[in-house]
Amino acid sequence: MTSPYNNKENITDKSSDVVWHNATVTSEQRAEQKKQKPVVLWFTGLSGSGKSTVANAVEAKLMALGKHSYLLDGDNVRHGLNKDLGFSDADRIENIRRIGEVAKLFVDSGSIVLTAFISPFISDRQQVRDLLEHDQFLEVFIDTPLEVCESRDPKGLYKKARSGEIKNFTGISSDYEAPLNPEIHVKTAEFSIEQCAEQIVDALIERKYFSF
Repeated sequence: MTSPYNNKENITDKSSDVVWHNATVTSEQRAEQKKQKPVVLWFTGLSGSGKSTVANAVEAKLMALGKHSYLLDGDNVRHGLNKDLGFSDADRIENIRRIGEVAKLFVDSGSIVLTAFISPFISDRQQVRDLLEHDQFLEVFIDTPLEVCESRDPKGLYKKARSGEIKNFTGISSDYEAPLNPEIHVKTAEFSIEQCAEQIVDALIERKYFSF
C-alpha cells in the first residue's frame, strides 16, 4: 500500500487549502522574554568529527549562562521524525529539509538552536540558511581530517563502510562538501572539546546574540 505522504499530488492539493495562522505573541516578544537573539548553530562535519560532542558542550555552557537552547542531533532525529528516511542522496536532502523547518520553528520560539548533522551538501545547508533571516543562521564547521575521524570511529561505521557493509557513507563512498565560508571554524584535532565549546560561545557573545 502506498503511503499518502509519498503522493506529491495529495500533498500539493492539501497545501493549497492551508492558510498561515498569525500568532498573537510575536517572535520578537519571545526573544525579548528570553533576553537573547534566536539563532541556528548549524554544526556540519564528517562522522566522528565531534559535532555532537562539541554541540553538547556548547549547550551545557549556554544552560549555565541561563540561556534557552535546544539541541537537534542527527541520530536522535532519525529515531523519530525522520525514521522513514534512509541514506541515499535524496533521503539525505529530505532529512536536512525537515530539520531546517524544525529549526526555523525553534528560532521563532526565541531559542538558540544547535543542530548536529553531517549535512554533506552545500546546497542543502544553503537552503536552510535561506529559510531564516540573515543573522539567524551560523554555520559551524567541525573541521576534522578524515583520517582522524576514521581513527576515532566511535560507532564502528568507517570499518563497516570500508568493508562494504554500509553504502553511501559520507567521506568514503559519498561526497562531503566542506563549507566555503563558515561563520565559525572549529578544529577538534587541534583543540580540546572545552576549548572548542568556548570558541563557539565566545563567538555568540562577540556577535551580540546575548550578553551577561
